[in-house]
Amino acid sequence: MEATLKDYKVYLFDMDGTLVNSEPLKGKALAMACADYGSIVDHNIYKDVMGESWQVVTGHFFHHAQISPELTEFNRYFRAHYEELLRVSLELNSGAKEYVEALKKSGKTCGVVSSAATWMVENILASLELENLFDLVITQEHVTKHKPDPEAYVLALGKLNASPEQTVVFEDSNAGVLAGKASGCDVIAIEHDFNGKNDLSGAIANIQSYDELHEQLMVLS
Repeated sequence: MEATLKDYKVYLFDMDGTLVNSEPLKGKALAMACADYGSIVDHNIYKDVMGESWQVVTGHFFHHAQISPELTEFNRYFRAHYEELLRVSLELNSGAKEYVEALKKSGKTCGVVSSAATWMVENILASLELENLFDLVITQEHVTKHKPDPEAYVLALGKLNASPEQTVVFEDSNAGVLAGKASGCDVIAIEHDFNGKNDLSGAIANIQSYDELHEQLMVLS
């Protein structure tokens, strides 16, 4: 990690890809839903649109699959596949839970700020027993604009009565990094196998694992 973190008071985390390994699972569920329409696509095409709005993501898959399904029906197929993949294969990113637990023990405020649907976020938090770790959860249904618009982070700051200067954001997509920066917060980017096509250069630091932050947190505490 290149940057030294300040002693922030508030720590806001994106969900998919940032806290958990759900991005590949989401890509696989999208591909499986396309297969329900008789079209085989490589789930890795999700890498091209990871972090974008659901309309952009599904449109990308429909284009490659050469299908034009009714979106509500497609979403039902997707949800069934995604929930099963989450049940079988969902994992926390390395060191994530331990890092958030350490933050809470040191008196920090922690929140989830996700562009995903509420059912996705609640499913993940419940299955990994994370619900009690976060003081705030913002999802797609709480806002009208998708990242890179900063609306979700501005809303979080307002609800927590926190200033951008005392807040750090964790993200794994170009849209997320831009949203965090536009809200005035510092951003730390999480690098993983599925976000290599995302521009994360706007972050103050890039990490591969939360383990990289534990030692520094101990010093700040």
